[in-house]
Amino acid sequence: MADRPERKSRPLTTAQVLRTERVTPHMIRVFLGGEGLAGFSVGEETDLYVKLQFRQPGVDYPEPFDPEVVRRDFPREQWPKSRTYSIRSWDPAAKELAIDFVHHGDEGIAGPWAASAQPGETVLFGGPGGGYAPRAEADWHLLAGDESALPAISAALERLPAGAVARVFVEVSDAAEEQKLDSAGAVEIVWLHRGGRPVGESLVEAVRGLEFPPGEVHAFVHGEATRGNTRSRATGGAARTRTAGSPRRASGTGRRRRKRPRRPAEPTPHRLNALSDRPPADDRPSRSADGSHT
Repeated sequence: MADRPERKSRPLTTAQVLRTERVTPHMIRVFLGGEGLAGFSVGEETDLYVKLQFRQPGVDYPEPFDPEVVRRDFPREQWPKSRTYSIRSWDPAAKELAIDFVHHGDEGIAGPWAASAQPGETVLFGGPGGGYAPRAEADWHLLAGDESALPAISAALERLPAGAVARVFVEVSDAAEEQKLDSAGAVEIVWLHRGGRPVGESLVEAVRGLEFPPGEVHAFVHGEATRGNTRSRATGGAARTRTAGSPRRASGTGRRRRKRPRRPAEPTPHRLNALSDRPPADDRPSRSADGSHT
């Protein structure tokens, strides 16, 4: 059997913290810049993300930093921690990248880092990646998520053309966490205050209780409540909805799941394939305590 070619790691981007901004009591926006972003570019997706690399304190890593070298030469407990975060905005003229972090005290890695980040501090990240952008031909759009989905939801709303119909559900802890969301579309936004309820419970109820407008929906559903089986719960009531008298296919976001072969005599199922802003399976992050993805 021929040897498999060695997998080459993607080069990391180096940037510096320019400033930070407290958007809400629990949301911190970190602006990155520097010469390392001179060749940085993004695609047309609105759920763009990067994979931030957090070095372990007290570990002397070789320079230039190469994750593959570290994984080869260092014990696993000394590997940097990787966290995936959605890009809030990218200004190609100013070469300025903004990333939002959910901050809940000392929980997690990225949130506490964002709270203490200082101008000039170096940041390493991989990416960008992404898989969703609102389709212009959709009859209407469904955007739903919690705090971790707000950057992608905000970017999607800003991309909507004038008059585009959208129903938006955002679950946050309380009214203080609401943000101003801009859009040229015909947008209805519902803020869901979690209070003492489990994360995602209000979001699931709201999405399942929505009376779908006629036509084809393009959906972006993301957050703790929309991972795994709970995503199916959040959209299950809509998955079999027939629209405007004549069934239309309700599409989802991002990368489509591989379709099973269908027998010609069987009717086509009408499903809401509500994928989120997830990278490919071999690089898919999992949820961490600070709202990021590992």
